[in-house]
Amino acid sequence: MAGNTFGTFFRLTTFGESHGHAIGGVIDGCPAGLAMDFEFIQQELDRRRPGQSSFATARKEPDIVEFFSGIFEGKTTGAPVAFCIQNTDQKSKDYDHLKDVFRPSHADYTYEQKYGFRDYRGGGRSSARETLARVAGGAIARLLLLQSGISIQAYVSQIGPVSLPGNPADIDLSGTEENAVRCPDAAAAQRMLEYLAELKQQGDTSGGVISCIAKHVPAGLGEPVFDKLNADLAKAMLSINAVRGFEMGEGFLAASMKGSEHNDLFAVDKDKHIATLTNHSGGIQGGISNGEPVWFRVAFKGVATLMQDQPSVNRNGEPVVIHGSGRHDVCVVPRAVPIVEAMTALVLADHLMRNHALHLPISKLAD
Repeated sequence: MAGNTFGTFFRLTTFGESHGHAIGGVIDGCPAGLAMDFEFIQQELDRRRPGQSSFATARKEPDIVEFFSGIFEGKTTGAPVAFCIQNTDQKSKDYDHLKDVFRPSHADYTYEQKYGFRDYRGGGRSSARETLARVAGGAIARLLLLQSGISIQAYVSQIGPVSLPGNPADIDLSGTEENAVRCPDAAAAQRMLEYLAELKQQGDTSGGVISCIAKHVPAGLGEPVFDKLNADLAKAMLSINAVRGFEMGEGFLAASMKGSEHNDLFAVDKDKHIATLTNHSGGIQGGISNGEPVWFRVAFKGVATLMQDQPSVNRNGEPVVIHGSGRHDVCVVPRAVPIVEAMTALVLADHLMRNHALHLPISKLAD
């Protein structure tokens, strides 16, 4: 199986299955001298951890990360940074009845067609539990970005029909972590919770949208023509389980705007710096960051496992009925917020490294 490595200069390779011994990763290209904040890394994993609310999977995992290489006396050495998180609450027998059937909108059929064999226990490699390694790797990338003053924050801007529109730069995001759905607006969050409560009673699930903003991104990140910053962000987001859409800045709304409405006009600010009066482009033009906040939205489908009976077929093409059971999220979107932030950090760290020689000390990356 190929395709387990993300990045060019700052590279993350992940390994492990949902019901295997552990999930882990190896970071290659992390510069020497980066001070490791282990508490922060664990905090990011805790934000993704299951069992956070009545709408999340009841699987109980401590998700404690262990590091095995690339760190000495609290700082990176420049060698590969290897880590893993143990799986401790697998209930593989819960999936025995799915061994020979194909669940609707899961990877069962496609994996079997590609490899002729599949791990049916929780989806194996296709499980969203793989994103644990992304969050751990992304946390290290965020520590690197902090050296340059770059910050990243994502939040839930829509669940089902309930939405919080607008540019994230115009929204007070301080309340994002104060409710179970990670929506910064308390009133919208309450409506989202009420909607999810209804769906849970029906045995159904919901999708949603995560908005993300990265501030203090320097101008000049991005490698046209095929490695544009927005193109790499799109690939990063679309690689996350259940993601079905990505839009940069105004995104699809730009199709209904006039050019005169969408253009970001240049001006000189009070500090004599060139800036744009608006940011419809989402901080990226020509595939290169322009110094404005980078912002985008990511659309997630509803979780494919329902607590309802669904018709399907088995390996022999015979009709079957799949009975909903197991431990699954009603809506995965709130738990995906740290995943979106992690993938954003991996992209920005990789492009930051492309703009600097790998041998430079960590202190030079902020110059």
